[in-house]
Amino acid sequence: MTTHDSQPVRPDLGDPEQISLLVDTFYARVRQDDLLAPVFVGQANVDWDEHLPKIAAFWCKLELGIPGFRGAPTQTHARLSSVEPFRAEQFGRWVALFHDTIDAGWAGPHAESIKDRAVMIAKVQSQMVPRAEPWMG
Repeated sequence: MTTHDSQPVRPDLGDPEQISLLVDTFYARVRQDDLLAPVFVGQANVDWDEHLPKIAAFWCKLELGIPGFRGAPTQTHARLSSVEPFRAEQFGRWVALFHDTIDAGWAGPHAESIKDRAVMIAKVQSQMVPRAEPWMG
């Protein structure tokens, strides 16, 4: 689908399939990022087959009200930060990369809402997770 000036129309993030695609795309970028990969790949040793559907369910619940997410992100982050404290620049990079990923593939009210929620999540997690360095955005 294209607009009148031949620019592709980017879909919104208003359904679970688009949110899953966002999560997959974003975390593929995280795994290649010099600042974030050591946290997710090294420190957390993320099981991607388990993590990606869980994160997609998190965003579907938060943005679309779809039940299904089970987890305790703050507790998980606290456990990781107790070994190697999260730095403010890591929260900032996470948000910037998340926003860049959304802007590259999606547009619309849900895309903007999810970007706003990501900023709030990073701020709250940076303040609630013990030993994490606060990030104020």
